[in-house]
Amino acid sequence: MDDTLKADLIRVAHLIADAARPETLRLFRSPGLQADNKGQDLFDPVTAADRAAEAAMRAVIACERPDDGILGEEMGVQAGTSGLTWVLDPIDGTRGYLCGTPTWGVLVSVADATGPLFGLIDQPFIGERFIGGFGIAEVQGPHGTHPLATRQSRPLESSIMLTTFPEVGTKVEGRAFRAVSERMQLTRYGMDCYGYALLAAGQVDLVIEAGLQPYDVHAPICVIQAAGGIVSNWQGGAAHHGGRVIAAANRDIHAVALQILQDAIDG
Repeated sequence: MDDTLKADLIRVAHLIADAARPETLRLFRSPGLQADNKGQDLFDPVTAADRAAEAAMRAVIACERPDDGILGEEMGVQAGTSGLTWVLDPIDGTRGYLCGTPTWGVLVSVADATGPLFGLIDQPFIGERFIGGFGIAEVQGPHGTHPLATRQSRPLESSIMLTTFPEVGTKVEGRAFRAVSERMQLTRYGMDCYGYALLAAGQVDLVIEAGLQPYDVHAPICVIQAAGGIVSNWQGGAAHHGGRVIAAANRDIHAVALQILQDAIDG
């Protein structure tokens, strides 16, 4: 991919995130915010803000790169002809959004047939944007622009893990998650995509989740890998299809945690 195309994709990614920001903020912490439930066994909310943000994001793509495909959480797949697909999650963490917590975010990434290439994790309320891919690994926010770099290796017993919720996937997946959590110095819950951003920023060592969709992980993969971390599925393979995902600050902690997960599942 030539530099001109890379620059254009970076430009459009930022425009997409810029378009989503006001749509998400318009209803955030508003007393009349309502949610529909997309789920069955678990509460899986969608709000007017989710839908409005994705519509605004798609409008940017239609204007700037109409030949590209789109995969969005709320509006599904739109085929393209360029070989590139924008993967969008207008509000990753709608449960948190409903509660008024600032750990939700807007996820924007662009992928080809091999997987994600460039991505943004944007937090409109805080005003932070975590950027990864094409040689860029940085966060832009109220305190300026700073490079992203994941943590160096340390024992699990001195490490921190984040996850979105403790009821991870199936009972087997939950047991495997707890096998790692019991070894950690600290585990914190409810972080949504912001947990991946904090991993890329060098604040924590692991994020382990299950039951994810491609639009949940494409942008975090780009940001974490650009910052020096590793993202895989629980078998050590590619994670961009979703499902069971482990994101690690470095190869050492990835290998240790991955082995614990696999042993717990096999057992």
